[in-house]
Amino acid sequence: MTPPPQPEPGSIVDDVVLDVEAGKIREFARATRAEDAAHVDDEAAADRGHPARIATLTHSIAVGHLRDQAGFVERLGLDIRRVVVGEVSWRYERPLVAGDRLQATRRVVSDVSRDGSSGRLRLVTLETEFADQAGAVVATVREVLVERGERQA
Repeated sequence: MTPPPQPEPGSIVDDVVLDVEAGKIREFARATRAEDAAHVDDEAAADRGHPARIATLTHSIAVGHLRDQAGFVERLGLDIRRVVVGEVSWRYERPLVAGDRLQATRRVVSDVSRDGSSGRLRLVTLETEFADQAGAVVATVREVLVERGERQA
């Protein structure tokens, strides 16, 4: 079977909508032991100048539950059994707040191969831009997926 062609840099991998919900913010705050009252109390958030409670910094990972994970792995031509996440970074233009409806568009930034100490590695860098209802990019998440080479018998 011939593997699918590798997407070019700039190719859209997936595009989904993430609704930032107050209840989910509370769940993330509890799970991450965030102590800032602005995550669970609208008044505390308003006192700091936010229109609603603010999401924790890693809240955007919830978008993974909305994506077709198997489909994107197939489109990238990756073997999920050999993929690990090498790196993830976040950049925020403003906090995510309850009530945001974010368009999350993930694109290929680069797709390169190189030799590693354990064999050939493929590094796929992806970037997701989260745009709010007005179309302004409010957050960007960059991730590097590493596909390890096949083990030789």
